[in-house]
Amino acid sequence: MSATVIFIIFILCLLIAIPVSISLGIVAVLPGVFDPSFTASANYVIRSMVGGIDSFPLLAVPMFVLSGIIMAHGQISQKLFDVFAYFLGKRTAGIPCAVIVTCLFYGAISGSAPATVAAVGSMTIPILIEMGYDKKFSTAVVAVAGGLGVIIPPSIPFIIFSMASGTSVSDLFLAGIIPGLLIGVILMIYAWFYCKKHGEDKEKIAAKIDALHEKGLWKVLKDSFWALLSPVIILGCIYSGVASPTEAAVISVFYSLIVSLFIYKSIKVKEIWSFFAEAMRTYAPILFILAASIAFSRVLTLMQVPQTVSAFILAHFSNKIVLLLVLNLFLLIVGMVMDTTPAILILTPILLPIATSIGMDPVHFGIMMVVNLAIGFVTPPIGVNLFVASSLTEVPVMEIARKALPMIVCFLIALLLITFIPGISLCLL
Repeated sequence: MSATVIFIIFILCLLIAIPVSISLGIVAVLPGVFDPSFTASANYVIRSMVGGIDSFPLLAVPMFVLSGIIMAHGQISQKLFDVFAYFLGKRTAGIPCAVIVTCLFYGAISGSAPATVAAVGSMTIPILIEMGYDKKFSTAVVAVAGGLGVIIPPSIPFIIFSMASGTSVSDLFLAGIIPGLLIGVILMIYAWFYCKKHGEDKEKIAAKIDALHEKGLWKVLKDSFWALLSPVIILGCIYSGVASPTEAAVISVFYSLIVSLFIYKSIKVKEIWSFFAEAMRTYAPILFILAASIAFSRVLTLMQVPQTVSAFILAHFSNKIVLLLVLNLFLLIVGMVMDTTPAILILTPILLPIATSIGMDPVHFGIMMVVNLAIGFVTPPIGVNLFVASSLTEVPVMEIARKALPMIVCFLIALLLITFIPGISLCLL
């Protein structure tokens, strides 16, 4: 059975709404079913699924998921927003910019784009609407800025890319800082132009910000201190060598529990079990997708698909600039129709050799790949962030997507800069 037929069957499975994990399992088994002499029998696929998820770095994923859930319920996002609104609120587009910065910081805690949208959006979208901002614009800002959650470290997709490529997780985390900040700044510039053009209700904004200022800077900083300290502790443990990314993920769980239980007192002990259950419901589907993706990627390797695709692309696109544009376009299309985890696990063995053959650093390629797939979070038909944001406001997904289009263009501008200026990703290494 040829690789082309396998991919066609995979796409058909997705089109008829078979879950991604089952679709991957089906196409991983098919070559061995139709050709008994093929190495990847059903037993091999099952062993690959079990062995593939037996990974110490992978343990960081459920820990960051759990930490993000605890911090969402612990009102950490509220504390972050208050301090940024205090400093930015009275400036043009200050409140939307405060939302974007909150997404940056919350992304440095949760490592997940949908989690960032849910936690920050549930709190900030009603505030934006109350202050007179357009409901669709408010929802779109959070949906797009939530994509920063997978670029700013710690990032779950970076952990997955590290598994697929053998690249250092710590290097990927460090390399993601400047690109994440760059995208955040470009989104804030767009928010400023939008608010200049459409205007703001200064009276409503002043009422909210004055209430914050009445508390005083010390009170606001005191309330937000432990929330602001979260990413410092998590990333500080990793970069100082005190803890590996997996150990830092465990530290983040205990930190979030201690802060939420004993300092902010925003959760109760009896609620903790429900957080564990929610984390399991979130992570279990990811785990099945991971297992099936690993098996499928190994089957593709046995079929020599990476070598075939690499040879084809290099034969038809010899110019480095054109080749990078083709890779970006391909990843953008994949991001629109496939979830981040299987996309990374399946495509990294295929595309990374192509990137390294033209002298691209694997860490730089990993950043470029994740930024591409982050754009997929806000582009139909998958667009997970769009669906999460829509569930918060009941604004139709396509209307959010239309309002988000200029911000997606900003994301694309940042992507081009990240692609063609390696120093943006590699300057901190």
